[in-house]
Amino acid sequence: MTGFRIYVDQTHIRGHVTGIERVARDQFTPEMLGSGAVRAVRSRGIARMILAQQVGLPWRAAIDRKAQFVMAGFPPGPLLAPFAERCIVCVYDTFLLERPQDLNWKSRLYMVPSFRCALRWGRRFLVISRTTGEALRRFCAADAMVALLRPAVRDVFGLSGLPAPAAYRPGEPLRMLAIGTIEPRKDYAAAIELAAALVRAGVPAELHIVGRVGWGRHAFLDDPPPFLTCHGYVDDAALRDLAARAHLLLSTSKAEGLGLPLLEIQHGGLPVVAPDGPVFREVLGESGLLIDPGDPAAAAADLAAWARTGRLGQAAARSRANVARWNGLATRDAECFRAYLEDGPSAYGPDGLVVAAGPRAPGW
Repeated sequence: MTGFRIYVDQTHIRGHVTGIERVARDQFTPEMLGSGAVRAVRSRGIARMILAQQVGLPWRAAIDRKAQFVMAGFPPGPLLAPFAERCIVCVYDTFLLERPQDLNWKSRLYMVPSFRCALRWGRRFLVISRTTGEALRRFCAADAMVALLRPAVRDVFGLSGLPAPAAYRPGEPLRMLAIGTIEPRKDYAAAIELAAALVRAGVPAELHIVGRVGWGRHAFLDDPPPFLTCHGYVDDAALRDLAARAHLLLSTSKAEGLGLPLLEIQHGGLPVVAPDGPVFREVLGESGLLIDPGDPAAAAADLAAWARTGRLGQAAARSRANVARWNGLATRDAECFRAYLEDGPSAYGPDGLVVAAGPRAPGW
């Protein structure tokens, strides 16, 4: 497969680069893709993004018949369907289909129809976690390739130089950091309920949320409790300072394809508390505390016991070991993908493919 161009759709990357945008930018570089002439396709403004995704990329596919296309951001438009064998679609989660009630109107109008269509005609998919791959198999064609390409997690906030997380002393506030856009999926209301339950149980707590305000109605923004501080979007240096003062990272997200901040924060040894769900068990391994955000009293009791018995301090070494484990898996995935571009599907052994075809989603 040498001697061809690879177009990487990065038309969604503009302004501040966070989360999955960072993955889309960092995973598909000329160094990563190895062969071919890599061309990142960018855009300025939403109108040009839509035009490039819906018309520009299909036009390139029509005139450059050897080119490969990596759809690293938004779902590909339907006009790319005739070129399915040359398209690689990156899927970060299946949230668009599984939780429509938590989407904004832009996602419902633009992303959901394109995603639904792409899963019907797509034949080559990359996923960032095994959990996402298993979910994807319920929607894509039975003969489609679904391969793991877990992202390497860089120390984007410069946390590896921290000697250790802040030491927790009983009686002092337990400082919890949460990272992510304020939108329904992140379920910050559950994080606030957990913090309130800690306070009721006699454990002073602070909850610091870092992330811009997205969509949805959030009552806590109108009348924030005294233990809550919303910092909005902050730069890497400011986040590093917050992480250095925090005792743990808290996630109460309803669903994630990966949960990138959980791994990024582990470079600094920060303990992680997250929902007890498949993707969090996959990502955190034995390094975190898994809770039920739907039961704030029980979650607060588990967290208080974790803090009071000194296990917060023990979690620091496990956090750093876990991000190293993850990056080892990502390195192997990258090697398999580069081999795939050169040699085709034979580059993937049985473990490279996520799962065999399973039960289809109802009505799909």
